[in-house]
Amino acid sequence: MSNRYFSDSPLSVGPALLAGPEAHHLIHVMRAVRGLRIVLFDGGGAEFPAVVERVGRDQVELDVLAREEVDRELPFAVTLGVAVPKGDRQRWLVEKAVELGVTRLVPLWTQRGVAQPVQQAIARLRRAVIEASKQCGRNRLMAVGEPHSWLDYLQRAPTTSGRWLAQPKGFHKGVPLFATDGPSEQYWLAVGPEGGLSSAEVSLAVAAGWHTVDLGPRILRVETAALLLASLVTQLVA
Repeated sequence: MSNRYFSDSPLSVGPALLAGPEAHHLIHVMRAVRGLRIVLFDGGGAEFPAVVERVGRDQVELDVLAREEVDRELPFAVTLGVAVPKGDRQRWLVEKAVELGVTRLVPLWTQRGVAQPVQQAIARLRRAVIEASKQCGRNRLMAVGEPHSWLDYLQRAPTTSGRWLAQPKGFHKGVPLFATDGPSEQYWLAVGPEGGLSSAEVSLAVAAGWHTVDLGPRILRVETAALLLASLVTQLVA
């Protein structure tokens, strides 16, 4: 079990206070006692080894021993836009996207979308990012952006970025596009809903300069397609 804990306040060497869900886990699940050594991170990119000084009812007092720069990020930014699936599959998608190193996940509104990305759901996904980051060792949190319409998302992607759209019968057959486009400092990826994107939505993307990528002959769930597309970037380009 990970001994990493997230602080929503900036950290520095010296006294620190852990409260909220992280303190609850440390107190009631890990049974923290004075002298226990843990690792803190605040999303800024560093790790902070710390020792427990005092355990209260709902908060933990710690002594931060050092600031250690530990970079586990990709050498480029990856934005993943997804017409999110229903239920627990959303959390699974977020967890794996964090592990792959995705920089930002953006829920998308599309014509055939089956799940509406409401604020309550987005708050749960942001909490899932913290849990996944604790497990996989990332010290920067993957951002979960506000929902975007399809057209807005397409238009926000810089023309200098690699822009890939998962689409059956797409021009590229799962081939790393950097082989033809050259590597990029950032990648924008898009995956439609279970019912697929409409022909009009695909046409908008192609007209805006996006590459369509065929991920194979089998029908993939949204989360599977999203992670396969992200893997083409995070594993093959890196």
